Amino acid sequence: MSTASRSDAAFLADESFVPTSHKGLTYPFGGSEPSPGTVMRVANGIRWVRLTVPGPLKHINCWLIDDADGVALVDTGLNLPDTRDAWKALFRGPLAGTRVTRMIGTHFHPDHVGLAGWMCAHHGAPLVMTRGEWLTLRAVMLDARDAAPDEMVAFWRAAGWSDEQVVHAQERGWSGFRRIVSPVPLSYQRLADGGTLMIGGTPWRVVVGSGHSPEHACLFDEAAGILIAGDQVLPRISPNVSLGVTEPLADPLGEWFASIAKLRQLPHDLLVLPGHGDPFTGLHNRLDAMDREHRDRLDELEIFLAAPRRAVDCFGRLFRRAIGPDMLGMATGEALAHLRRLEVEGRALKEIRDGVWWYRAA
Repeated sequence: MSTASRSDAAFLADESFVPTSHKGLTYPFGGSEPSPGTVMRVANGIRWVRLTVPGPLKHINCWLIDDADGVALVDTGLNLPDTRDAWKALFRGPLAGTRVTRMIGTHFHPDHVGLAGWMCAHHGAPLVMTRGEWLTLRAVMLDARDAAPDEMVAFWRAAGWSDEQVVHAQERGWSGFRRIVSPVPLSYQRLADGGTLMIGGTPWRVVVGSGHSPEHACLFDEAAGILIAGDQVLPRISPNVSLGVTEPLADPLGEWFASIAKLRQLPHDLLVLPGHGDPFTGLHNRLDAMDREHRDRLDELEIFLAAPRRAVDCFGRLFRRAIGPDMLGMATGEALAHLRRLEVEGRALKEIRDGVWWYRAA
């Protein structure tokens, strides 16, 4: 970040609050955040909206970038009545008379694009995403089955789920994604890695990462020293990196490591605007910490695989808390991603017994 843009960030923070630091990161707004029904300016031409989401994440950050005749909106929150009401209140209040010129989705997860189609319809705005994210979103939206398919059940059992866990997941239903994502347009405008998106006369470079999702888009304003990071870089938690049923031979953790290395080529002192948590500076410190955390987990897991283990047996080595039914799917995906990475690196071997995947150190 240039000296001028760093001064802008200091100007926009509460002058009575000293910026706080934690684990090599600095939070220039000192924990300040937009309250419900308000927007908060974080840089010239960029405003912040925070919306609640159920579950442990608690909130989603959305970013409004001044455009020629309105604002470009980055991410939306879930398609839930409370979220729709929150946006309606904003457009009656501080955003009254403001048009969304384009709807940018960082990635296909429902907390980020749950209301993207709703916004597009209300404002006549195009949907803007990477191809991989848009295709994945469309594919998931088109799957209208109520019951979990046999492939999914087999995947759960391969990871070591018990009969009770499988039954509980089946009872929750299959098409829950479609209930929290509004229908999206048939067409979209593509973001491509390394491309430039002009918003209000400002060039934003598209930086694509993988691992958390197929082609996650970050937006980089080099002149102002700002990175809209979505879930690719979060300040206090590591995004979920999961192996899923759709591509069981993928290596999402390997893609995640490669994305960390790629993002490390950006300047260290950017103002990072994440999808969850507070804006911060200290990008390289955070990237290094995420990289180190996952590599340490791999080392611990390799030792644990002295005896054959299933994915569910590895939870205690990977997570700091007990895994309940609501987190079982994400924990399973993350455990499998780590086991698959050990397999790709030649540090673990997989054996299939009666449909269950067993891993042991090579």
